[in-house]
Amino acid sequence: EVPKALLPVANRPVLSYVLEQLELSNIKDLIVVVEGADAALRVGGWISAAYVDRLHVEVATVPEDVGTAGALRAIAHHLTAKDVLVVSGDLVSDVPPGAVTAAHRRHDAVVTAMICSVPVSGLSEAGSSGAKDKTKKPGRYNIIGMDPTKQFLLHIATGAELEKDTRIRKSILRAVGQMDIRADLMDAHMYAFNRSVLQEVLDQKDKFQSLKQDVLPYLVRSQLKSEILINGAPQGQQAKENGNDKVSYRILANASTPSFHELYALGPNGSAPVRRTHKCCVYIASNSKYCVRLNSIQAFMDINRDVIGEANHLSGYNFSAQNNIIHPSAELGSKTTVGPHCMLGEGSQMGDKCSVKRSVIGRHCRIGSNVKVVNSVVMNHVTIGDGCSIQGSVICSNAQLQERVALKDCQVGQGYVVSAGCEYKGESLARKEK
Repeated sequence: EVPKALLPVANRPVLSYVLEQLELSNIKDLIVVVEGADAALRVGGWISAAYVDRLHVEVATVPEDVGTAGALRAIAHHLTAKDVLVVSGDLVSDVPPGAVTAAHRRHDAVVTAMICSVPVSGLSEAGSSGAKDKTKKPGRYNIIGMDPTKQFLLHIATGAELEKDTRIRKSILRAVGQMDIRADLMDAHMYAFNRSVLQEVLDQKDKFQSLKQDVLPYLVRSQLKSEILINGAPQGQQAKENGNDKVSYRILANASTPSFHELYALGPNGSAPVRRTHKCCVYIASNSKYCVRLNSIQAFMDINRDVIGEANHLSGYNFSAQNNIIHPSAELGSKTTVGPHCMLGEGSQMGDKCSVKRSVIGRHCRIGSNVKVVNSVVMNHVTIGDGCSIQGSVICSNAQLQERVALKDCQVGQGYVVSAGCEYKGESLARKEK
């Protein structure tokens, strides 16, 4: 019932995690681009209440389904800085955006993409709702090729392309001597772009819809094209005449110091640069950092659990001695236990003999007696009757569970009523759209 950017993670909108990281890096001039007028109104209303004196935020509305590249095309006239940072509104991470922008400026790159380790889903108890989610979609990850210094992005294949064989161009391998190819990293959807190059690509390639699938691979491919023109035909012939065409490659094959970019930018015989080449760089988040996108139901559950668990420094809350967060206005019946890594929101009430484990419960919920909630997310204003058991499930706002309902790995939509005594496993329960 809310735009994705406002989905609750530990009872605050996922977008707040992005905005706070930007604020910590002192990036305070922001444009939040939202698809659809209704969603933009709601996101704008929330931002102006939550960040009134802290950030300068413009909310820009773009048509639905324009894609990430289309969204930037639509707001291009707002962008004036030399470099722009583009971050997905669903990224929950403690990687400082300032570190990405610093790497971008240091290399004078046209794009710097933040990449991080693929999150290990399935740390939850066996049978969590992600089992089927994970096995079906290997295509969400990427094949990423980098130079040996792991600073330059030489190859990227995402999504559907991964079904086919991966082809690497010889010219790239010749240029770098060797390439580090990784399948255990993912594009985190945080990019620093040189604005004028980005605008040029968006103008010239008006069919490009996605930054990740269209713009980034195009920039990666063309960085080498511009270089091959330099070191390719004209210079190659000259080198042959001098009888030393092998030398340049030999230098490159073992060069860890000057990057292939720097060598390529030199003219014949190492003279002054003939033509600038453009660089695509990567910033690799360290493994100790948290970096997950909320792009599936499983990720929604994992992030909620992590932010009140292992990654609780991200939540912004103070945890009790029991390592949980129970709002002072919440009420607990007798013999009711709320375990560590749990959260109970403002004004919520629980009856007697209830047990809550590794779960987030929202604001103003009414929970009866003898209710078990494990590994679940319960949003605001939910009513749960006596004797219910909820495991690995998401219950959206204003839903009602009558007494003795048992749910395992289910999603219950906004305002849905689950009748007394019903048992469901792996189901999506929602009102039919009128």
